[in-house]
Amino acid sequence: MPRKTRVPVSQPLFAEPVFAEGVPTPDPSQFAVTPDDSADYTSQVNALLSTEVVSFPQARGKSGDLFSLETAWGPNGPTVIQSINTAQSITFHMIGDSGATAQSTFPAMIKVSDAVTKDFHSASAPNRPSFLFHLGDVVYNFGESTYYYDEFYEPYRNYPAPIFAIPGNHDSFVLPNTPKGSEPLTIFQRNFCSPTPAVTVEAGSLHRTSVTQPGVYFALDAPYVRIIGLFSNALEDPGVISSQTSSSTAKSKKAQKRKKGNTIASATPTWSAVPDYQLAFLTAQLQNIKSNKYQGSVILAVHHPPFIYSPRGGGSGGGKHYGSPFMLADIDTVCQNVGVYPHAIISGHAHNYQRYTRKLQFHGQNYSVPFVICGDGGHNVSTLVKSSFAKQAAEPGDNTDVTYMDSSTIVQSTGLTLNKHDDQNSGFLRVRATATDLTITFNPAPKSGSAAKPDAVTVNLATRTVA
Repeated sequence: MPRKTRVPVSQPLFAEPVFAEGVPTPDPSQFAVTPDDSADYTSQVNALLSTEVVSFPQARGKSGDLFSLETAWGPNGPTVIQSINTAQSITFHMIGDSGATAQSTFPAMIKVSDAVTKDFHSASAPNRPSFLFHLGDVVYNFGESTYYYDEFYEPYRNYPAPIFAIPGNHDSFVLPNTPKGSEPLTIFQRNFCSPTPAVTVEAGSLHRTSVTQPGVYFALDAPYVRIIGLFSNALEDPGVISSQTSSSTAKSKKAQKRKKGNTIASATPTWSAVPDYQLAFLTAQLQNIKSNKYQGSVILAVHHPPFIYSPRGGGSGGGKHYGSPFMLADIDTVCQNVGVYPHAIISGHAHNYQRYTRKLQFHGQNYSVPFVICGDGGHNVSTLVKSSFAKQAAEPGDNTDVTYMDSSTIVQSTGLTLNKHDDQNSGFLRVRATATDLTITFNPAPKSGSAAKPDAVTVNLATRTVA
């Protein structure tokens, strides 16, 4: 569709949030503004991708505050919540890494957005998704304002529900010489963390209004589920949610790249530019869950995955990205201190689908926790393993023991299994929560003519185990 230039709207254009155009419109066949960031991937920028973290503002309100789904829906919120309670379940979508960077990847982006939108419209009322939660990397390559229309607003113009998001590294990394006020996180916050709903300049001719999340990290509260979203910063790898000052998480960069788990006591922060807001936030959120005896599902969403497959011994067999053991140490430390662990941890970043089960002995109880990666939301699909000297490394089979990947000493881990992966197809997650269960289903959006089956995992809330 043609793009019209719009100036920023300083006041809300509508009395309530707007999520879709109302009348479905045809897919575009190409970008209105073709992304062209390839020249920016200089050796200097590639080096910065492993060293330059970004600071960010503290979320509005207090650390224990919740952002409710009812509020996000505006005047229609009470009706939406009533429908969820009547159905005795909530369904929602999750995707990661959705933006396209070249004309060749444009069809995959549209295929996923079409699949998610079709799933919404074709679902029966009790099973209709109530929102979409984006796991980061909304816009490539570096979160520029000019690409939001083509990579976010246009593909999801017919998705008639709120779309929440945590930033990925491509939504936050700052290119050298970026003008003040044009930083990616500034643009992200204008579109997802606005004080009031408004049509932003990035929406172009479309009418979807900005989301009013309290910050780049926040807790979404809905019937039967609470999603704690964390911002894992701007590095290509690893993910970072704190300065990593404490002795339980401060590690050398050399150890990070080797993915070792030895602890180095240090009062010097590894990432001094990163504020520790999220540690207090996560602590407060888990304390609320404990003190209020919250009975619903608890999902922790973070862009960088704690675990990404690599073969035993490392080498060249792993994929493009690697896991974030020290970010996991931060998470484990807070969970251990409070005595609450999420029912599932869901991430993007790695451009494929991976599902793990991590077994824990946690505060006297045996847990099995799904760790799910869904980073194939349209940007690209990468193989789980990479070739070396023109020789392809063998891919792991289903239910492969990868306990060697879990180096955490904060909680008592008793095993890690790679249950399933799909590195051939793009796709999205459909999540359903009830009073008793949490079910996470990966739905492939396969290439034309190819067959692919969904993969699902269910967590029993009472036993804290995977069925």
